[in-house]
Amino acid sequence: MSPLLVRGLTGLALLPLTASPGLAATAAPDTGSTAWILTASALVLFMTLPGLALFYGGLVHARNVLSVLMQCFAICCIASVLWAVCGYSLAFDGEGALIGSLHKAFLAHLAPLRPGTPLPEAVFALYQMTFAVITPALIIGAIPERVSFPFVALFSALWLLFVYVPVAHWIWGGGWLAGLGTLDFAGGIVVHTTAGVSALLLALMVGRRRGFPTTMTPPHSPGMTMTGAGMLWVGWFGFNGGSALAADASAANAILVTHLSASAGALAWTAAEWIKIRKPTSIGIVTGCVAGLATITPAAGYVSPAAALAIGTAGGLVCFFITLYVKHRLVIDDSLDVFAVHGVGGILGSLLLPVFLSPDLGGAGFAEGRTAVGQLAVQILAVGVVALWSGLLTFGIGRLLGAVVPLRVDQEAEHDGLDLASHGERAYEFTP
Repeated sequence: MSPLLVRGLTGLALLPLTASPGLAATAAPDTGSTAWILTASALVLFMTLPGLALFYGGLVHARNVLSVLMQCFAICCIASVLWAVCGYSLAFDGEGALIGSLHKAFLAHLAPLRPGTPLPEAVFALYQMTFAVITPALIIGAIPERVSFPFVALFSALWLLFVYVPVAHWIWGGGWLAGLGTLDFAGGIVVHTTAGVSALLLALMVGRRRGFPTTMTPPHSPGMTMTGAGMLWVGWFGFNGGSALAADASAANAILVTHLSASAGALAWTAAEWIKIRKPTSIGIVTGCVAGLATITPAAGYVSPAAALAIGTAGGLVCFFITLYVKHRLVIDDSLDVFAVHGVGGILGSLLLPVFLSPDLGGAGFAEGRTAVGQLAVQILAVGVVALWSGLLTFGIGRLLGAVVPLRVDQEAEHDGLDLASHGERAYEFTP
């Protein structure tokens, strides 16, 4: 038999295998999941610009609105570039326990299909980039109206590389905490714990605003804050739902429980506020909503809708009282409650996760050989290590940069507002 005929018969014999739907699925990304994660990427970026920017902007004085928007915009640009240069590769490439490799620096060598997902690696890298954008942007809510723009820009760059990237690798990139079985579906530890703890340390290092806490005026635009909060709420569907990395039942459940937790958190905060000051406020209901969102984030893919109502309620109530404690007992000027809402919410959700992971409570169930107590121990270890790492590195970066650039603006600039002093512009121009 001729070699040509042999090759022809072999090709015919293998034809059914090459046409197999199962084999084809492993060779090409799933178009539905790819479309969903592209949409989710846009939603998460929408959380920062304009969602977080408007949420924070409405909470500061009118003379500082533009500075907050400028900081969010600049952080988006800085984080995106650094993520492409080396952040993605260090976080998600390589098998190191502590940090990844530089093999995919500048987003080179991206695979047609990201292992373990139905996505092109470029889509996975894009989606993770939006998380790298919003995490350092959260921190500026602790220090608005008094910190110099060069410090914010440089701090955000170094913090992303030395805090966020290693922690993302430890938990999401196959690092040592992932090896221990740490669960963090969408960033209760990677995003909210790192940002919240760092925000508290930075607020202590920068110091209080002039007049805090006795003579501070109210937020200049609660309406702007409510608008930003609504954008955050919608964007969070991409934040949590997209973390399933597929258009499937897990994504649907994550979005459902996210919405329920946000609603429960908003109602719980409003009830507590109503009891305490006899009036429900717009700032209170949106802050409770964000607390519920932050608290469900680590558990979104693992728990039931009923559990989400409990988690959101706990988040709203606990974050409400921690906010009062930080501001009035510790007298720390974490201006927009980043630690009390995001940090405490992310930590609380990470520790409640093992409770509601039980199948008896509608959860996804534990890994083989793992119990609720064992999972809780792992979660406590992960939260503790990440909080310690975030605090130590934030202190070190802050001290280092403080010796190079002004950490805080002078009293005249703080009095006049950072819009004009730092950027030579005003958010609002009033004419007689």
